[in-house]
Amino acid sequence: MDITGSAHEEIVRELSRLPGIGAKTASRLAYHLLRRPEDEVRRLAEVIVSCRNRIRRCAICNALADGDPCRICSDGERDEAIICVVEDSPDLIAIERTGEFHGKYHVLQGVLSPLKGIGPDEIEAAGLERRIEAGGIREVILATNPNVEGEATALYLARRIKPLGVRVTRIAFGLPVGSELDYADDVTVSRSLGGRREL
Repeated sequence: MDITGSAHEEIVRELSRLPGIGAKTASRLAYHLLRRPEDEVRRLAEVIVSCRNRIRRCAICNALADGDPCRICSDGERDEAIICVVEDSPDLIAIERTGEFHGKYHVLQGVLSPLKGIGPDEIEAAGLERRIEAGGIREVILATNPNVEGEATALYLARRIKPLGVRVTRIAFGLPVGSELDYADDVTVSRSLGGRREL
């Protein structure tokens, strides 16, 4: 089978749109997929489409989930008085992998970035405020990434949340500045969470 040419290039182009997939990796994946039996490739495509159709945002925390409310928001064993605020669902997963955090989450679905036209109305800050105003929250942990946008977002949220009378903390920086939470190893994320500081 000739797998060079437009079919290969078309798959490479689409795979390269995925985060963390460069041209070389996309090319290797394309070759792999084109060599697999059709039923395997079809099954992969069907699973992706099926999962995409089932996933929605949790009405409470905004995390991507296949149930509403999500599994974490539905878990009565978790501490509802502590909310960990993250940028996106992969960051939530990174913290969950550590097994150290037993509270609830709030997913912002982004960070403040004036250069990209993302202001306060484009992130889920209002939903966080509503959750705090409803009562029962004693601490909000700001776990945005340690980069310029993440820091600006954490400071913005701290200014909005502090007047509501809850403790506001920031994860410690065992994380290198400029890195992203979902790429950090479990031990680093765990130490960052444990060493959080008041804002």
